[in-house]
Amino acid sequence: MAKLIQQVALKDVRFFAYHGYYPEEQLIGSVFFVDLEVSFQSQSALSDQLANTVNYEALFSIATQEMKKTAKLIETVAQHMLERIQSEFSALEKISVVIRKMHPPLAGEVGHSQIVLNWSR
Repeated sequence: MAKLIQQVALKDVRFFAYHGYYPEEQLIGSVFFVDLEVSFQSQSALSDQLANTVNYEALFSIATQEMKKTAKLIETVAQHMLERIQSEFSALEKISVVIRKMHPPLAGEVGHSQIVLNWSR
């Protein structure tokens, strides 16, 4: 019997935060965009109950809380998001966390730097 895999995602969630390796980055802050995507085996696509899916409000709350905690590396922030999502939603089969830092302080014009963490069961 085939299984039904459901994905829930938030894309381009915009934050202003104070992550950065250099002290001045932690003072002036930067714009970041976060993408979160989770996959799990769905019991029924026709169930109209929030309890049968992943509430993207909860994903947004996790991202918001973790983006408020200043870190030197966006890798650290992404790892904390991933661990919190795993803890809150134990039935997930895949999690993807993407964080983009807009216009990183480099000696050239760069649109964004990016970290991607993918986890699968």
